[in-house]
Order: sequence, then C-alpha cells, then structure tokens
Amino acid sequence: MGSNHFWPRFFDPLRDFGSAISNFFSPSADALDREGSYEIRLELPGVSEKDVEVSVENNNLTIRGEKRMEREEKDKNTCFSERRFGAFERAFRLPDDVREADIKASCMDGVLTVRIPKVEPKKSASRKIEIGPG
Repeated sequence: MGSNHFWPRFFDPLRDFGSAISNFFSPSADALDREGSYEIRLELPGVSEKDVEVSVENNNLTIRGEKRMEREEKDKNTCFSERRFGAFERAFRLPDDVREADIKASCMDGVLTVRIPKVEPKKSASRKIEIGPG
C-alpha cells in the first residue's frame, strides 16, 4: 500500500466534522450606542444576504440564517476544515427608545449592520401655570 492511500483514509473520520459542529455556529456581534441610533454588527463571512432574515417583534430583534456548506469534492481530498457551517440565530432585546418601523439592515464585506433609530426625546416646553383661588 503506497503512502498516497494513507492520507485519504486517515482523514475520512474528519470529512464530515464541519456538519457535526454546525450547531455551534454563532456569529460574533458588536452593539454600539450612537448619538441618534443603536447599531448591531454581526460577522457573517461567506453567508449570502438571501440566507439571512432580520425581524423585529415586541422590542426583540432577531437575526437568523444559514451558512451553507459548499460541496465539490469530486477529485479533492480535504485534509481538515476549520470552517463552520449551519443555521444560526441571534436575538437582541431592544431598549424602549427605538423606532421599530425605521430599522434598516445592510451587508458589506461579510458584516451585517442593523441600524436602529432612536426616538427623538421629547423637548419639554416650559409653560407658566396659573395659580387660582383654593
């Protein structure tokens, strides 16, 4: 048996390891408090925009999607793979001072950015209150 037969058999148990760890795929996130809005950023390298859903309900922002595994192993022998694939979901409780109807999401360079506008604070108008007889 030549040495070229050793490697494919040696790595066979690891060939589907990516699918076994797919349940642990949870994108990293940053949450920022800006002057007029909040911003949530998720790292989603290799995830297509069409495979991501952003929704909001009852002050809960939910981002879910799937990082799909590319399957083209016709003549290739994979020695190992550290890339993670599978479904993911992240949920964020939003503060009370947001305008849910105006939330916008964009994706660039593998980073999903969700901008959550804040409600403009009410300016308290000063008014004089007359004092009447008791």
